[in-house]
Amino acid sequence: MRTSLSRLPRPTAATSKRWLNLHEYQSAAIMASHGVNVPPGIAATSVADAVAAAKELGGDEVVIKSQILAGGRGLGTFTNGFQGGVHVIDSAKTAEYAEKMIGATLVTKQSGAEGKPVNVVMVAEKMNLVNEMYFAILLDRAFGGPVVVACAEGGTSIEDLAESSPEKIIKVPIDVVAGLTDANAEAIVAGLGVSGDKEAAKKQIASLYEVFKSCDCTMVEVNPLAEDDQGTLIAADAKIGFDDNAAFRQKDIFAQRDESQEDPRDVAAEKWDLNYIGLDGSIGCMVNGAGLAMATMDIIQMHGGSPANFLDVGGSATKEQIVEAFKIITSDSNVKALLVNIFGGIMKCDVIAEGIVAGVKEVGLEIPLVVRLEGTNVELGKKIIDESGLNITSADDLDDAAKKAVAAI
Repeated sequence: MRTSLSRLPRPTAATSKRWLNLHEYQSAAIMASHGVNVPPGIAATSVADAVAAAKELGGDEVVIKSQILAGGRGLGTFTNGFQGGVHVIDSAKTAEYAEKMIGATLVTKQSGAEGKPVNVVMVAEKMNLVNEMYFAILLDRAFGGPVVVACAEGGTSIEDLAESSPEKIIKVPIDVVAGLTDANAEAIVAGLGVSGDKEAAKKQIASLYEVFKSCDCTMVEVNPLAEDDQGTLIAADAKIGFDDNAAFRQKDIFAQRDESQEDPRDVAAEKWDLNYIGLDGSIGCMVNGAGLAMATMDIIQMHGGSPANFLDVGGSATKEQIVEAFKIITSDSNVKALLVNIFGGIMKCDVIAEGIVAGVKEVGLEIPLVVRLEGTNVELGKKIIDESGLNITSADDLDDAAKKAVAAI
């Protein structure tokens, strides 16, 4: 099924948020409200709900789709051994399939090895699709605005197709002031290879762009965008990403956020205004400033260690935030040592030191802790740590701190 072109998480000094993503059934509802043709479908959170949904749809066959925030569901594997997160089935078998999917964990090539929990399945009407295409609208720095990416071949990995047959993919930049023009729509319809009503198809493209514009999207992706046997264009799949900066005016959309699909450490960090990204190493990092955090991770790597996370407490963290940062880092069982590297400017070293001492006591830290402080109130900060009576290793500079953290493991 769908492969997403959504952005990968990346470290940033500004925010720890990711672009909001919604499940397919949520995205389909938004599309339908803007005039986009979508297959009739019903979300179900239990086997009984799934069976009732199949009966309500009324067909001999239905499509049952696992709802997770990752692409590649159709080719995914559940940790219980069940193959495939999307199936076309006889309606009478809905309970059998729903039991294997709801409450299970689905692993796809985009979910990571740990997979994602399937709390909801969407039971949808089986459409007679005869021509599958790919369609997406993305914000692209190279074009300075939105660009439509379209291809006459869809329903499979767009990344694989881009590698094997890039000439089949068209890109149509959209002027953010002029909006989607008739010429834009014609070029997109031609690139999709639409065989049915071209004017009706252009209206569907316009409706998809309206979703992108009015909902403050960073991405609208439909894979496949398909024609049925009547030549009607249908968004047979739906993936939408939203700009977090627009949360204040898209309250209804952001209220649908599913935190069960996110790393709980990311969720906790966001609540405390901390910038956190989990990695797969063994040395936890607490740093102020994104550049210093990147340098710290690099030097740990250079001395033979591996960073377990990126955590930037920012330039004005409080004692309470430092304590929470300790809790988040140490919640990762892979963390075998902790390195705190603070350069005090606006952030005062004594405040950091108080937070470190409080964090160690509250967490009951049992792993090695190396602290390097420099800058504003550094002597006072070092004094607070030295007089704490806690097992904390001080470092003179970043290189020394990295060496000691690696050696401690």
